[in-house]
Amino acid sequence: MKLKIAVIANSEEEALTKASEMLRLPEDKIFIHVLGEVEQGLNCEAFVDIDLALEGRRYIENILKAMHIGYQIETRTVKEETEIHYLIESSENALLIGHGGKTLEALQTLVRYLISNYSKERHIITLDIGDYREARDRQLEILATKTASEVIKTKIAVKLTPMNAYERHVIHEKLANWRDVYTESEGEGKDRAVVIKPKI
Repeated sequence: MKLKIAVIANSEEEALTKASEMLRLPEDKIFIHVLGEVEQGLNCEAFVDIDLALEGRRYIENILKAMHIGYQIETRTVKEETEIHYLIESSENALLIGHGGKTLEALQTLVRYLISNYSKERHIITLDIGDYREARDRQLEILATKTASEVIKTKIAVKLTPMNAYERHVIHEKLANWRDVYTESEGEGKDRAVVIKPKI
């Protein structure tokens, strides 16, 4: 991934400092190329050339090392590296997952934030620990199917318990092609939940 900006400065050092402030990135991630001289000083091009998946992996590793947790990380990129998936196996899976997956979600949010700092393009970042998310996805799909079947029988809408954005997305996707029901998200913040409704 390459990110470029133009910088006018009196020296390469000043260009590096300016670029670091403009990009909000550390100087050691930025390269300066002098294009020529102008009245105001040097016309420079500052660019960042980063392997986003590797940067995210290093970030996760630093967190786990700081916690003194043994781990293995598998990194997968798909769709021309616009999707990055991390699978962690650790000596403390339960601790990293947290109650209801909240610690896992927090870790994923941190990695997403890091990568968004390096790229203006939209990337889908997922983090799984000990296949928790995969198992949770299966649970949600079963819940969606059973609840949708009940809604079809009774013709009465059902509001599920509040879920985070990712879990709501799993429900919406699972029922997207059902002919007799449709889904909507209702509520705000932590109270936002999926409602499965009959098509009349």
